[in-house]
Amino acid sequence: MKVFTINQCKQKLKTSQTPFGKKLFAIAKALRVCDIRFPHGINRALYSGYVLVRNSVHFLTRVLFYTPAFRGYCSQSGKSLYLYGGIPFISGPLSISLGDDCRISGHTTFSASAHVSDPQLTIGSNVGIGWQTTIAVGTKVVIEDNVRIAGKANLFGYSGHPLDATKRAQGKPDDISQIGDIILKKDCWLGTNCIVKAGVSIGKGAVIASGSVVTTDIPDYVVAAGVPAKVIKHIAHTYSTKQGA
Repeated sequence: MKVFTINQCKQKLKTSQTPFGKKLFAIAKALRVCDIRFPHGINRALYSGYVLVRNSVHFLTRVLFYTPAFRGYCSQSGKSLYLYGGIPFISGPLSISLGDDCRISGHTTFSASAHVSDPQLTIGSNVGIGWQTTIAVGTKVVIEDNVRIAGKANLFGYSGHPLDATKRAQGKPDDISQIGDIILKKDCWLGTNCIVKAGVSIGKGAVIASGSVVTTDIPDYVVAAGVPAKVIKHIAHTYSTKQGA
């Protein structure tokens, strides 16, 4: 006796040319959609309830689990840490220090080379690190106060693999020349999809345009863009007493 799978039955109904088969297929589609038409006021109330429950669950999870768990990893963490979307993924023997009022996406990766002694990630106060950013610490990465890093930025203090193909196939570590510090000075801003290579310092108040690849030092208060990034304009700047510059 031949046994039909669910997909075979569905396909048979879908291609049926008989009135009975077409009727069964129409009924099956209606059951699958199951579109219940409530009055608009009820729909709005249901959506408001959904948002309330969702936000409450996210808030409680962040406050009672994500934030204290991440603080437990950090060697130092300041006040008013705001994690959104979970806990950043951390790999390697990385030491992390945080200042006050930091905002960090849970869809962020912090990693360290396993072949470097005591790699350090130091994050100042009032720093924002966006969605899907990767910070790979070679020796150290320093992010000073008021820095903004947009989503999908990549800071590569180490590459993860040697340049020599034979060594790479053997799983050897990076060449020492591929490992270096990265310094993001106060008030600088990295746009979406930026890449910053090892050994680079980005100046105070500098802005790196989206999609740029920074391979050399960038001076203070400029806009840099391109592959590789080059200075395209200078930024007028002022100091305030509060900033204490």
